[in-house]
Amino acid sequence: MIKLYTSPSCTSCRKARAWLQTNQLRFEEKNIFAESISEAEIRHILAATEGGVEDIISTRSKIYEKLDIDFNDLSLREMINLFKEYPSLLRRPILIDEKRVLIGFNEDEIRAFIPREIRGVARNLIYLQHSVLYS
Repeated sequence: MIKLYTSPSCTSCRKARAWLQTNQLRFEEKNIFAESISEAEIRHILAATEGGVEDIISTRSKIYEKLDIDFNDLSLREMINLFKEYPSLLRRPILIDEKRVLIGFNEDEIRAFIPREIRGVARNLIYLQHSVLYS
């Protein structure tokens, strides 16, 4: 199942939620400000990213600017504690399942969360519609 990490005021989070609902994909949503993100969840997200911490830090957050920390100098434990204390340091939304992670909302990349068999059926329907229109 897809896990969607959000915050209430995040426009991209609302877009991701709406996209998942429109495509009838099951997901579990977690507001990281209402319910603290666990160390295990942070580790799981970090392990799934290609760029590690760099991928999940919100460099536009006010707390990021205020803390003025070089994350390369921190231990994993220190980073996890910072993310737990300051959830606004995390880029949002975060979508993760057993195979992939998406940080932020991207219309093209989010399609990877549609199961392969459904994507194949949709692709065939589009091809058929195109063939009928232009034949």
